[in-house]
Amino acid sequence: MQSHSTLAGTGISPNRPTRVAAEAALVEHYARLARLAHLILPPALGRHRRVLATHALVQKSWSGARRTRPGRTVPAPRGGAERPPDRPIHADPGPVRRSGAAGTHMPGDGTDRDRASVVPHPPEPRQVRRRTAEDAHAWLREQVVKAALRAARRSSRFRPVSPLPTVLGLRLFPRAGGADELALDRELARATPEVRAAFALRVLEGLTERGTAELLATAGVADPDAALRGAESLRATVGPEAEPLLQGAEFDPCTVQTRPTDLLGRRRRVRLVAVGAVVLLAGAATTAALLPPGPAKGAPTEPVAVAALARAADPDRLVRAPEERWADTGRVDFTAWPARGARADDRALLARALDAWVRGAGGRAGPPGLRLSAAADTRATPPMGPARLLFAGDVDAHAVVLLHDGVRLARYAEPLSGRGPVAFDLARSDDADVTTGAAVVAGRSPEGVRFLLAPWIAESSVRDLLRPDSPARRLGVSRDGVTEPVPGAPAGCDRAPVLQLRSSTRIVEDHSFLLADLGEVTPVHLTWTPAPGTGAPARQPREATSAAGLRAWARTACVLPGMRGTGVRAVNRWEFARQSLPERAGAATWTCVRADTWAGRGRVTVALEEPTGRNRPVTGTPPPTGDTAACGRFGQHLLAGTYWTAPSGVRYYLAAGSRHLTAVTVRGAVSATARGPALAVRSGADGPVRLTGRLSDGAELRGRGG
Repeated sequence: MQSHSTLAGTGISPNRPTRVAAEAALVEHYARLARLAHLILPPALGRHRRVLATHALVQKSWSGARRTRPGRTVPAPRGGAERPPDRPIHADPGPVRRSGAAGTHMPGDGTDRDRASVVPHPPEPRQVRRRTAEDAHAWLREQVVKAALRAARRSSRFRPVSPLPTVLGLRLFPRAGGADELALDRELARATPEVRAAFALRVLEGLTERGTAELLATAGVADPDAALRGAESLRATVGPEAEPLLQGAEFDPCTVQTRPTDLLGRRRRVRLVAVGAVVLLAGAATTAALLPPGPAKGAPTEPVAVAALARAADPDRLVRAPEERWADTGRVDFTAWPARGARADDRALLARALDAWVRGAGGRAGPPGLRLSAAADTRATPPMGPARLLFAGDVDAHAVVLLHDGVRLARYAEPLSGRGPVAFDLARSDDADVTTGAAVVAGRSPEGVRFLLAPWIAESSVRDLLRPDSPARRLGVSRDGVTEPVPGAPAGCDRAPVLQLRSSTRIVEDHSFLLADLGEVTPVHLTWTPAPGTGAPARQPREATSAAGLRAWARTACVLPGMRGTGVRAVNRWEFARQSLPERAGAATWTCVRADTWAGRGRVTVALEEPTGRNRPVTGTPPPTGDTAACGRFGQHLLAGTYWTAPSGVRYYLAAGSRHLTAVTVRGAVSATARGPALAVRSGADGPVRLTGRLSDGAELRGRGG
């Protein structure tokens, strides 16, 4: 590698960034760097010490950034994560560089060494500012990998070098994942630190093989090629689920659970510390009395939290993604949205929106007439760093600003007339993807709802979910990505308008999907899972835009209004069984509608769909109603039953289950057993029953419908 350029495909930043640039990059990419360090550190540390070591390493990673030299001032441009224009940046210039790893740009500081040291320079181009920020991120990534590998090579008695963060009286550990995450964690524990580093850089960071090898060599790995071979072998073992598994909560050191330590032992230690503190204080008081008084000290420095809020409220620090980032990135979500709208450079409007977020959500007096609202399971707190600007412009009768802080979307709307309340809405957006990050509500009016579409949306239309045979209507979209008004759903269930979007072929995701507005900032992604066929493999959720999918959702659309305001992210309709009804009354379909929230919880509604179109909900749900794995990835077995009356007036108890059931048993008011996944027994009773099933592996499954 040459001294003044980076080769294509590398993830290494050749020059140290300034501390200002390193701090901004660390704030923006902290969670990403923490996940990388956590994966490299040895699991033998234990979950608590591994979490603390992770944060200690990441927080220390920026300390090697170069200090700014007095005498050279470069005004910070607007829109970047730098200092405001009225506070000059002292920078040591360097040439511009570019690296091809996962579309990452590797710039220098973009200044000129031959300019006068104190003459203000004109604002540097936005592209150079973006390259500077990305170069700082690449340098931080390199420091984190180096520190994590050094720590992993030490003994198991490793402690973080930095005394912070410190946690007393509590044990910290990430949230537990499922069986797949546990299996991957075991594979990672058996791998060497170098292989784990190569695996994380390839899968999470999207670096090329060459870029990964160069970064590992810089970090002191003796044989980067062997580490790469081990990483590719591990990747082949895990399969295509490697990236979503690594992005899960099992490997997220920033989302942790707490438990107390040994309470009795802690109480004894606290008593000993208290006695020691009394002795020390007595000695200090005696010494202070014998010493002459010293000069008065100055006021304490500004707290870190206050400084962070000040940065968050500065419109000049707003993060703006490059215009074409979405077409060449491994993260097709809100982080790839460019800043759009005719008022994206309206500093006064952006300042008012940020002020509403920082002061209003911070519990202080916000702007007059501010109405703050937060979706279910969404924290109404200020951002702790510069947010990302998605949109700023006039929508109907309001000036609207859309912001993203990495885990939440914020929508600010002030009336153009200056009269009326100012609205500020917050909603979760973590783990958004190409579908759940495809649209945001830009405005609501009596005419309908206007959406801001993602830059990767190539086609948009609107259709009525209750009328599957009617063609979709083309939806007009402005140059900034704002749609024409989409009529809202009426109070009843006479109409169910949904968006039908198609993604661009530039992201290799050329498919269409449905989004439904449920009254929140982001619409809900609708999918369906067809009924199993004889001898066919298990089916996975798929987009509901096919003729069969639209007809299926037409029978389920009326459940959507009941989910309004509950923080739903996606809804899947699963047809888990088909059953022939007694007395040749036709075939019924057993369905499970699962609503997954942004908080990760799932709620289900199980029903029997009769041939006449009547939907009979199944009561008696064994799991807690607030959260369940049923009908999802970790709950693929289901059994349900209900009473049913034939056209002749004869009463039956029906039950059916998913494909792996080998027997069904009902006890109580009705007593019967049937082989296979379905049961139908004639019964004049109408009392409670206990429904159970037997799976193909011999396990018992508790049924719904008791």
